Amino acid sequence: MKNPHAIVVFCDGAAKGNPGPGGWGAVIATPGGRVRELGGRSAHTTNNKMELTAAIRGLSAIRDQEGAVEIYTDSVYVINGIREWIWGWRRRGWKTADGGDVQNQDLWQELDGLAAPRGRSLSWHHVRGHVGIPGNERVDSIADGLARGQDVRLYDGPLDAYEIAIFDVPDDTSVPKRSPRSASAGKSTKAFSYVSVLNGQPMRHATWADCEARVKGQRGALFKKSASAEDERTILRGWKIDPDSL
Repeated sequence: MKNPHAIVVFCDGAAKGNPGPGGWGAVIATPGGRVRELGGRSAHTTNNKMELTAAIRGLSAIRDQEGAVEIYTDSVYVINGIREWIWGWRRRGWKTADGGDVQNQDLWQELDGLAAPRGRSLSWHHVRGHVGIPGNERVDSIADGLARGQDVRLYDGPLDAYEIAIFDVPDDTSVPKRSPRSASAGKSTKAFSYVSVLNGQPMRHATWADCEARVKGQRGALFKKSASAEDERTILRGWKIDPDSL
């Protein structure tokens, strides 16, 4: 834990079908020794909406509590949005750089309204999903279970009776760099596309956030960054997918 006096919030979202049935989960742990789990579901939503909703609900639950807050999420979309993109969105009146409307604008504005008043007392941390981080595994389980329509029992009680090591967090919470090819070799790291296969259906994505939104939490999903049109075709053939089916 980076700040032993901070409130720790883990959050995660999931959608089956994307769009499709979705769920979100959050776990709040206070330095005073209390843990509260939150969760909810939506009949038709997207992964990104659920990721944002989890962060919103987590911050809403501690709106009246002062002090430092550390939020952990495995969503690159949320981390990049709140750390980088949101400044330009605000400046341009919630428009993207090319003049379009910001996707999920209502949720981003709600999150901004909760995060901005906390200023520097609020810090955001990216964690890698499905690598055994206890808090992340738990919120993933809540979100995934609710998205599947399962009954999920949510804990609310003392930390010493909570079976999950919620304060066991990694030292490195930076967003992974997108560099499948070594820059030292003189090759560009810019993606030609991101490709995914879910339930046998291939799809091309312009951004990693879009690709992640489709495959996150989906068992058996395949996904990869391609550096060129030929690289894309090679990847698909390796997955025994006809490249012309895109």
